[in-house]
Amino acid sequence: MAACVPQRLMEETKAKAEACDKELSALKKSCAENEAKMAELKEQSVKDGKALNGLQRDTAVTGSSYRNLVGKYDKLNALNEQLMARLEKLMAGSEKDNAKLSSDLQLTQEQLLKKQDELLGLEMRLKKQQAELDALSAELKKREARVAELEEILRKKDQAAADLKKKLSDALFSFENKGLTITQKNGKVYVSMDESLLFASGKTAVEPKGIEALKNVAKVLEKEVDINVLVEGHTDDVPMKGVGEIKDNWDLSVMRATSVTKIMLTGTTIDAKRITAAGRGEFFPLDNSKTADGRKKNRRTEIILTPKLDELLKVLGSN
Repeated sequence: MAACVPQRLMEETKAKAEACDKELSALKKSCAENEAKMAELKEQSVKDGKALNGLQRDTAVTGSSYRNLVGKYDKLNALNEQLMARLEKLMAGSEKDNAKLSSDLQLTQEQLLKKQDELLGLEMRLKKQQAELDALSAELKKREARVAELEEILRKKDQAAADLKKKLSDALFSFENKGLTITQKNGKVYVSMDESLLFASGKTAVEPKGIEALKNVAKVLEKEVDINVLVEGHTDDVPMKGVGEIKDNWDLSVMRATSVTKIMLTGTTIDAKRITAAGRGEFFPLDNSKTADGRKKNRRTEIILTPKLDELLKVLGSN
């Protein structure tokens, strides 16, 4: 055949065959590549389908949300229109309200000014009252100091009376409960002597035992120069018969007080200016029973001893 087929034709055929092989090989390669791309496209299509489904779902949700938002917007818009209508109504009435508020404000300011004036007046009165109160407080403190001073003087007076009572009790110990008693009351010391200790019935001369007692009293009083002495004579209510100088109980009480006073002054350094003699007659009885024992108690002489109140009188005088 080689001899029968021309050399040139054979070469052409061979060249075509080689070209076909190359083309076939290229087609196979292209086919393989296309199949790979097809697989890739299928895979991408699946992914895109899933994405599309997701987008469709999201679109549905978004649509629902959108519709809800539109509904809410419509409601808000309606509410806004209502509010605007109310605002317009309020603004329409605001001028009248403002006028009333302005009037009320002016009245309130006037009232406030009035109250301020009243407050200033009250403050002035308060300051004046405070000044008066301060003055009264200062005066009260002064008076309290004076009262404290007076109380101290009275305390000293009571203490002096108590000390004096003790000294007299010591000096007259042998006479106590024997017609003589010593008591303390109202800041004073009372030395009370029965008639039986000092005098015979109806007489003014002091008996010896009475003189002894009175001398003991005088010895104490000589040392107690700040003691004032009051000698009081007392009788019962039986009338005197008016014999001699003694006309009645007044005379008897005065004379007995004078006799006691003279005995205490005789032979002593007691200043006579300190002693007062007085007669009380029957008008200050201790016992009103009208019995013999009662009348016996009433026939007495009392020596009333009072601490001097010079300090107290100075304080009172300074007030």
